[in-house]
Amino acid sequence: MKLDVIKLDGGKAGSIDLDEALFGLEPRADILHRVVRWQRAKAQAGTHSTLGKSDVSYSTKKIYRQKGTGGARHGSKKAPIFRHGGVYKGPQPRSHAHDLPKKFRALGLRHALSAKAKAGELIIVENLAMAEGKTAFLAKAAKELGWKRVLIIDGADLNVNFVQAARNIETIDVLPSIGANVYDILKRDQLVITKAGVEALEARLK
Repeated sequence: MKLDVIKLDGGKAGSIDLDEALFGLEPRADILHRVVRWQRAKAQAGTHSTLGKSDVSYSTKKIYRQKGTGGARHGSKKAPIFRHGGVYKGPQPRSHAHDLPKKFRALGLRHALSAKAKAGELIIVENLAMAEGKTAFLAKAAKELGWKRVLIIDGADLNVNFVQAARNIETIDVLPSIGANVYDILKRDQLVITKAGVEALEARLK
């Protein structure tokens, strides 16, 4: 498939042929869902923790005699039914990550790129070269280009001035090609890729 290439100032810079195997697939929601779920589960901290009956700090003295009270028999105030007692089978620190084959992850990235291309939300720019890392200049350029919530993917190395200019703009995220992932692509309204980024993604996913 062929797509126009633009410059940061809005000018045209020719066109580019995109690989159909990366940008021309019919997006499948089930594949995208599995990859996003794997990403979010891997990123989950899993630091939730509770104190069990053996962990709470309380006296171990029997609270009242075994028989003759007319009530239930209890031996410890640490029991879960008492206030300040331990929690029964509460959450403990653990990893929420699960396995997903590398080939399936790569397939998910192809489908995410194809989803943006099919929705008309894929933009190809020539490069991210900027003389100065000025946030005001980039904010103005993004407004003129109609970029709202965008993810920008460059090649292996990011332009230092561009990264500095985009740092304080909440609606712009910048990633190198190696950091391209399904979740970040899908959660943004538009996907902007440089020509170097396209070449790097094609080399990575072929």
